[in-house]
Amino acid sequence: MPSVELSAGPVDYQDTGGDGPVLVFGHGPPMNETQWRKVVPLLDGYRCVLPTLPLGGHRRPMRPDADLSQRGVALLLGEFLERLDLEEVTLVLNDWGGGQFLVSEGRAQRLARMVLVACEAFDNFPPGPARAMAHVCRVPGGVRLLTRLMGVRAVRRARGGYGGMSLRGIPDEVMDDWFGPATRSRAVRRDFAKFATGAPDRATLLDWSGRLRDFDRPVLVVWAAEDRLMPREHGPRLAELYPQGRLVEIADSSTLVPEDQPERLAEEMTRFLVATGAAPVRRAG
Repeated sequence: MPSVELSAGPVDYQDTGGDGPVLVFGHGPPMNETQWRKVVPLLDGYRCVLPTLPLGGHRRPMRPDADLSQRGVALLLGEFLERLDLEEVTLVLNDWGGGQFLVSEGRAQRLARMVLVACEAFDNFPPGPARAMAHVCRVPGGVRLLTRLMGVRAVRRARGGYGGMSLRGIPDEVMDDWFGPATRSRAVRRDFAKFATGAPDRATLLDWSGRLRDFDRPVLVVWAAEDRLMPREHGPRLAELYPQGRLVEIADSSTLVPEDQPERLAEEMTRFLVATGAAPVRRAG
């Protein structure tokens, strides 16, 4: 897997290559690029770039002084786009919504559009059930305890936690990959704790959200009808906030729409991309 050295440390990424429009995918904590493993193969004709951000599922730790707050990771994502010289990017987010803060930080020049899939928004950082996890991460040894618990099948399948993020169920081997780095590495656990406890207060979040109105390019908001983490009303509210926002609601899915409804998600994304000037480029032969 290729890697790029950024100010906070090394960031691994996957890149399907090609001459098609560039789609950059974010992921949730403590996940990685495999969150999109069912969707990317359905997006033929697009260049899909999937960085593994330092949200706890990253395989190599960041520098000890790295800013891994919500704002810090958003700026790191912007730095990633700059280092790879990616232009006219479609930013695709699911679960983690902090990539939107590129707009509030005035760093969205490389974005042509966004696709926001059942993600954190407004003051929902972190989502309600995940706030308990943030409290655990503030306690010495809390992250180590959390990662050990995630090795217990009954805990990881609990409907109040990661088990509630997908109606289909996340395969054990995928979750093993997500939680493995923090289980093995104290430094990754340190990074995870920084991120998990790095959300600002409610007033700051709402202030940042208000600035999202400045993004005058197309935004597709895809919301899941059976989501336990992202409030149902946040979908239409987000679509209304962005000047060129549009809403699609997907039934029979929880937060991880790429897991529960990958085909429908890919269809909606492709329809939106074509309609906003980003048609796929088919490879010859």
